[in-house]
Amino acid sequence: MDLKSLKTFHRIVALGSFHRAAEELNYAQSTVTMQMQKLEAELGITLIERGRTFQLTEAGRLFHEQSAGIMKEIDRLQGRMSDWMLGETGELRLGAVEPIASFVLPRLLQAFLTAYPKIGIAVDIGSTPLLGERLLRGELDLAVCSRPVIGEGLYFEPLFSEELVFLLPEGHPLSALERIPFRELRDHRILLTAKNCPYRHKVEMLLGEACGSPLNSMEISSMAAMKHYVACGLGIALVPRSLLTPLPPGTLVREVQDDRVSVTFGLLCRAADMPLKLALGRLNEFLKAKLLQDQDSLSPAAR
Repeated sequence: MDLKSLKTFHRIVALGSFHRAAEELNYAQSTVTMQMQKLEAELGITLIERGRTFQLTEAGRLFHEQSAGIMKEIDRLQGRMSDWMLGETGELRLGAVEPIASFVLPRLLQAFLTAYPKIGIAVDIGSTPLLGERLLRGELDLAVCSRPVIGEGLYFEPLFSEELVFLLPEGHPLSALERIPFRELRDHRILLTAKNCPYRHKVEMLLGEACGSPLNSMEISSMAAMKHYVACGLGIALVPRSLLTPLPPGTLVREVQDDRVSVTFGLLCRAADMPLKLALGRLNEFLKAKLLQDQDSLSPAAR
């Protein structure tokens, strides 16, 4: 059954006239007549009595009632596809690393979904290497993460660098220092993120150069949880500044005495998807604009 003919039939009934339906649909009246003849031939029944006045046959009334739901579903589907083509609907899978996932992303996604309420977003939190793997497997569409060791098939757009600072428990032997050099950490336990985290690699390199090895360390896979381990006195951590809000009771913040240390964050996607389009393109551009706009509050000394 031809959908155009079905739509034309419903407009004829709604307007009570072949002529008015032709005007609304921007068809020649002969086209409307031909569509009705084709529809009736397919169904093997007469739908509309031909004559000076418009009147449905009994079969026409039944067909109109039974096909009304189909027309509503078609209208909804056409609306959804139109929204999809405009990038205003879709189901997106977004990955994010800590602390951005907990302390930055909720506010940004609330604003995005207010602007685009028909777009659905699922958030997956993990390390940069894990998010990169999931992107390559097609399990994620986009990720907010630190700079990865770029492999084939991935594209990273750096957006901002976040300064790292020391977080230590009150009463720690180094708490008297306002700025702590890396060499002073030699005899103290350091809290580190998971082994495959690029952030950890950077911290280990800096500590290794200043303190030698092996390091007295403890692995905490969740960046968001790390400050609570510091608060319990389990060690000292070098963390992004945004992780400090809110600062847990019983902890202190100290600057790095050596050259400023930072981690670069940005947006990661599959290279084959570039340039990003439709709803994914909207999300990418929105996050890019907001993260760049917020970079001063995220990292006061980053630039």
